[in-house]
Amino acid sequence: MVLWPGPEGDAMQEVVDDYNSGQGVDDGIAVEMVLLSRDDTFARETTEIGSQSSAMDIYFVATYNVGFFEPGLEPLTNVTVDEADYFDAAISGLTIDDQLYALPLDISNHFLYYRTDLIDQLLSDPGWQQSYRDVAEQVVGTALDPKVPEEWDIDDYHAAAAFFSTAANSESPTEYGTALQLKTSPFNTTFFNDLLWGLGGEWTDGDTAVLDSPEAGVVNEVYADIYSKGYTSPDAAQAEFAETNAALQSGSTAFAVQWSAAYAELTDPERSPEIADKIGVAPIPGDPHRTHAHSLAVALNKYSENKEAAETWLSYLATPEAMTKYAEAGGIPSMPEVLAANVDKNASFALIADQVAEYGYAPPIFPGTFQAMTSIAEALNPAWVGIESSDDALAKANSSLQELLDQ
Repeated sequence: MVLWPGPEGDAMQEVVDDYNSGQGVDDGIAVEMVLLSRDDTFARETTEIGSQSSAMDIYFVATYNVGFFEPGLEPLTNVTVDEADYFDAAISGLTIDDQLYALPLDISNHFLYYRTDLIDQLLSDPGWQQSYRDVAEQVVGTALDPKVPEEWDIDDYHAAAAFFSTAANSESPTEYGTALQLKTSPFNTTFFNDLLWGLGGEWTDGDTAVLDSPEAGVVNEVYADIYSKGYTSPDAAQAEFAETNAALQSGSTAFAVQWSAAYAELTDPERSPEIADKIGVAPIPGDPHRTHAHSLAVALNKYSENKEAAETWLSYLATPEAMTKYAEAGGIPSMPEVLAANVDKNASFALIADQVAEYGYAPPIFPGTFQAMTSIAEALNPAWVGIESSDDALAKANSSLQELLDQ
């Protein structure tokens, strides 16, 4: 079984060792895990699948590339999987033509992280509230009343980004309202998608690309306004996970949409001494709230010479018992009940379980999903940083998406 190194590989090794010394003896099966580089695992697997190699029985895949690998995978027809044990988004993101092609492991999603001390003062200080209404009227055209972050839509997000920025409010306690992740990266597309889905937008309508929608234009305009007016750092143009965490940790930024994996670091007094006791978590702004959710997963090689044994092992991995061991070892299983039962191992588990279950979505799954994530980021980045019109950028993004859908 292929996996990649890091917390997922470390956690899975404990599950493998436990199986090999216990249930595996009864099954007459031994599992050997092959760790490839985090940078080239998928490239190596592309070569293996392209050559119809039988060297590996189980491949490591993810929601965003299972469609690409599908020609070399066997549907999990003979694997015992209770789909009700998993998040809907985890199953839908690995299902092609009504067949499950990979078994979910870790789930990844987004949270809105915010400074509780700042929001508490905003909701209780009449002076701040009037100032917020004034800023909101200038920024979004309406004198909005402050709300708890759990109730924010995109206008509240935009207005709060301005209010907590010295560029719009000289009395702001933070230099920037928010931290955007605008680097041209496929994974930064997922943050744009959250706001798009939260406005009722989509990538596609059936087999037709619909990224040139009014909803997508609204998200582009909000991004461009936040960036060009200094409501986020100019460094946001090259920002990803690490830079966003650093912006929050420094105390210079009031809130940000960020991966759930950041929770442990942002709430750790040693790693985030300025803010660890002042970080709250809310759903992504929207009506409805939505969060991108993708699963890392394992899939059966169509050309394996050990399919029956591999299916037995995958059936074991699909049990709550196996995923409980995985959670205890540091994994983040795509099973809400397992997460909820192991909050003592990771305090973010309860938040992940609630938010993915209620708000999680998977992007359209087709052979070019990951390539689409990349091309959308490349097309939209110039609009996000204000050097190209939103309409032109969306036309390019929509055209490239349609080409991929047509392949």
